Amino acid sequence: MGQKTHPYGFRLGFNRTWKSRWFSKENYKRYLHEDLAIKRAIEKKGRNAGISSIEIERQGEIVTVYIHTARPGVIIGRKGSEVNKLRDELSNMVEGQVNIEIKEIQNPETDAQLIAESVAQQLERRVSFRRAMKRAVETAMRFGALGVKVA
Repeated sequence: MGQKTHPYGFRLGFNRTWKSRWFSKENYKRYLHEDLAIKRAIEKKGRNAGISSIEIERQGEIVTVYIHTARPGVIIGRKGSEVNKLRDELSNMVEGQVNIEIKEIQNPETDAQLIAESVAQQLERRVSFRRAMKRAVETAMRFGALGVKVA
């Protein structure tokens, strides 16, 4: 019997990139825990912002966090107040300077993570699962997805 490979790890370096980009021998454990804490804090803050993915990059003492979101206005806030609060909160968790870059998802209706979260929210509101799935597939196909696999 063959060994099973995780599909995300199988595609790394070819058509997917790493979610955390840094290297360290001495501080590996600390950086890993900091990355997990950063992701947890951002997901908690932006629960209704349609966050698809969070990427973390470290260069020396500078930590850059890329947030891919469908609704950047929710994260940025009025005149950047929310993003400044988030930056301050993250800089308390991490040693060094924290930069936050927010990237808008151009077509959120075809993003797999956002579709899955949408279906999950509908199921929590007790919508029929067949209706939720059909609606998700129809909207994704209408907005240009080549196909949708529901498992």
